[in-house]
Amino acid sequence: QVQVVESGGGLVQVGGSLRLSCAASAPSFNTYAMGWFRQASGKEREFVARISWNGDNTDYADSVKGRFSISREPAKNTVYLQMNRLNVEDTAVYYCAVSIMAYGSGSRRDYEYDYWGQGTQVTVSS
Repeated sequence: QVQVVESGGGLVQVGGSLRLSCAASAPSFNTYAMGWFRQASGKEREFVARISWNGDNTDYADSVKGRFSISREPAKNTVYLQMNRLNVEDTAVYYCAVSIMAYGSGSRRDYEYDYWGQGTQVTVSS
């Protein structure tokens, strides 16, 4: 069982920044790809970003490309999502996900992830 815990959400004004953290309790964390997804009220969950097991490969949704950055810190079993130039459309619950396929690149498809966090709310006000 892998425990996944997100943190760092909150209320921010348009144009502001937040950094989300995702800590995973897994001995083999450094072999797992990770992803961030979000779900706005009344909408389906959507892909935001992913990072490969070693951090060499990243991918972003078009809506966040150039504003968001995903990274990982192996020593802390943690993945980050730096979010800059936030706008109202970024308001959502953000979820971190773990793919336990060893040495993977991750995916844009949520069903290819095995463990999920409880989510952290990000609210961008105008």
